[in-house]
Order: sequence, then C-alpha cells, then structure tokens
Amino acid sequence: MLKQTLVLGLLTLSGLYSAHAQEVLTLEKALNTAFEHSPSLIQSKLSLEQRQLNLEAQDASLKSQFSLDVTPFRYTRNNQYDNFNSKWYANETKMSSASFGITQPIKWTDGTISLYNDFSWQDASNRTSGGNNTSFNHNLSLRISQPLFTYNRTKMQLKELEYALENAKISYALQQLSIEKNVTSQFYDVYQKQKDLNISRDEYNNQKQNYDIIKNKVEAGLLAKEELYQAEVNLANSESTVYSKEISFENAKDNFKLLLGMSLDEDIAILFDNNIPTVDVNINDAVKYALDQRMEIRQKQITLEQDVFSIIRTKAESEFKGDLSVRVGMDALAGKVKNMYDKPTDNEEESDEISLEEQKKEIVIDVRQICRNLPTLIRQIEIKKKSIENAERTYEINLEKYRNGNLTGMDLQQFQNQLTTAKQDYTSAIISYKIELLNLKIQTLWDFETHKSYLPVDLLK
Repeated sequence: MLKQTLVLGLLTLSGLYSAHAQEVLTLEKALNTAFEHSPSLIQSKLSLEQRQLNLEAQDASLKSQFSLDVTPFRYTRNNQYDNFNSKWYANETKMSSASFGITQPIKWTDGTISLYNDFSWQDASNRTSGGNNTSFNHNLSLRISQPLFTYNRTKMQLKELEYALENAKISYALQQLSIEKNVTSQFYDVYQKQKDLNISRDEYNNQKQNYDIIKNKVEAGLLAKEELYQAEVNLANSESTVYSKEISFENAKDNFKLLLGMSLDEDIAILFDNNIPTVDVNINDAVKYALDQRMEIRQKQITLEQDVFSIIRTKAESEFKGDLSVRVGMDALAGKVKNMYDKPTDNEEESDEISLEEQKKEIVIDVRQICRNLPTLIRQIEIKKKSIENAERTYEINLEKYRNGNLTGMDLQQFQNQLTTAKQDYTSAIISYKIELLNLKIQTLWDFETHKSYLPVDLLK
C-alpha cells in the first residue's frame, strides 16, 4: 500500500508541469532575468533617474536666462473734473513697450550679472487744453548682484545634487550586487536539490535491482526470507527519500522563480557549470582592490562631505552677511528716436571619520579571511572527489558480496549511504567554493578569473 501511494505521488508530482515547456536556466540567464524583473532594482533605477534629472535641472538653472516682455499697444482714457475751471477734461494715453533681459548666475561667486534693455513709446493728450506729448524712452543697464560675507549657496546646492546622484548610482550598484548574491545562492541551492534528487533516484534504482535479485534467490531457496524483508524495507525507504527530494526540489524551484519574477506555472531546470576555476589570489592585492573600489567606503566619504555642509549651514544661522548691488546704464528720453542719446541719462564629522576607519578595518579582515579560505575549499573538493571514488569501489565490492549472500541487506545499506553522502558532500564542496569566489568578487569588486575590475554600473558618469 505504501509503495503504491508513493509511486502515485511521484507520478502526480512529476507531472505537475508536463503541460508547460521547461526553461533551462544557466546562472548568467538567471541573473539577467532577475535584473530585468526585480522590483527593488527597478525602484532603485527610478531613484537614480530622478537624481539625474534633478542635477540636470540645477545645471540648466545656471545657464543664461532670457526674458522678453512685450506690450504691443495699450490705450487708457480717464475723465476728471477740474474744480478750479469747473470743467470736465479727458486724458488719453497710448503706449507701447518692450523689455528684454539676460541674467547669468555666477556659480563661482553665487552672484548674478544681468543685462536689461527697456524701450517704450507714449502718446499722451489732453482734450481740454489741446496739448499733445509724444515721447520715446530707452533704458540699457548692466546689473551685478553679489552676496558678501556668506557661503556660496549655489555651489553647495550643486555639489549636494552631484553627491545625491553618485549615492544613487552606488545604491543601484549595491542593489545589483545584492541581487547577484541572492540569485547565485538560490541557483546553487536549486542545483543541489536537483542533484540530491538525481542521487536518490540512482540509489532507488540500485535498491530495486537488489530487491529483484534477493527476491529471486529467496524464491529459489538460496536465501532466508529475512533478507527479502530487509530488502523491501530498504526499497521503501529509498522510494520515500526520492519523494521527499522531489518535494524539496519543487519547493526550491518555486522560491527561485519567485525571486526571478517568473511565472510559477513555468517549469525550470538548472544547467550547472561543473568547471572549477582555480584563481591565484594575492592577499595584499585583494585588500588593495577592496579599499580602492568598495562603494560603501565612497558612501562614507560622501557622508563626510555632507557633514561639512551641515556645519557650514549651522554656522550661517548667526552669520553677518551683506549684498552688493551695482547698476551701470544709460537712460534716454526724447521726442524722436534719433534724438534719444543726445542727453543720456565639527564634531559630527569626526564621528563619521572614526566610523569610516572602522569599516575599512572590517573590509580588510573579511577579504583576508576569504583569501585564506579559498585554498582550503579547493583542497576539500579534491578530498570529496576522492571520497566518491573510494565509496563507489567499496560499494561495488560489497554489492558483489551481498549478491553472493555473504553480506546482509542492512550492511549493504550502510555502504549505499556512504556513497550517497560522498556525492552530496562533493556537490556541496563545489558550491561552497563558487560562493566564496563570488564573495571575493563582491568584497573587492575585482574579478580574479578575468583579472578585471568589476562594477555593475559606471560610477564615473
């Protein structure tokens, strides 16, 4: 009954995704999928774009600003009563004007320089007196405004926006690194579950063959029935293990698909690169790469600069300041255009520095530990591989004894367990080494396999 239930469960579970095409994922493909669909990375990218737009807007505000104000024609008529003459009189005014200005902010001094050109024409008449007055007015002026005895607010604001953009780029890069670490870790986890399932299926096939052999020998009277009972127990346990590994594998795939943003109804398989890269890592070089390139250090440096800005603002609350304004120009007023110019008229910063130095020490320690650990992991892979070879030979020798009736089923199961454990340990050793290589790349931002600097985004732009 147990056997029938387990077989039915296996058939049901393995057929869950039979209606869907299987997606074979390499680590590179999985990373690209995660980068494309990750909500946190998308949000980080939007923040990066917003900081970029803010800086561009501030840069645009420092360019020359043009203004043009035109009044093509304006007419006014006003009736007033003259008490002295006891008469009503009417004033009529017709006018036209234009004003053109150019204002240029000065980033280096926080001042502004402006050039204005104003031109107007006016025709005023009084019907009572019969008077008529037509005039042209032209004003050309150069104006300079400069704050004194205070800090440069324009330059500081621009620098803060530059730091905000750089910080957003760093956050985006760190988010990419975090996603790469999580995806890689779960990719290997799914592979390990997939490998464990394959190992358990191989073990089940071995147990099935052994069961058939023992059954035939018991029926022929060559072995006692107790051996058949033990063989049935071993086969049932092996079958149960396959089912358990199948469930674990499917659960791992679901979690991995959720991380990648894939449909949960889509079946996946992991294509693992069994190549074991050996890298020559010099501890001093690795530490240097980490201290030169680690983005968290740059974030701390930005914080120090921002602390200085905060101190400046705090001191400015009680500052003595002034403004210098200068206007140089020509005014002209005439009845005709050609006559117009005949008559021209601390502690916070120190705290962050300490924090920065402590972080540098932690980075150095982490990098050194990884570099020291890599040779040990390589050695472990070699040992685990040798253990598989020994376990396979031992199992084959004792399997022959078991078939000849010189070994009990319980004893053979122990050798089978040793072989299974050796295969699982070998897979774990490879994954541990690859994870540690990834940690070294993340800690130093240097790819020791390609000997190139590794940055998810160009932070120099």
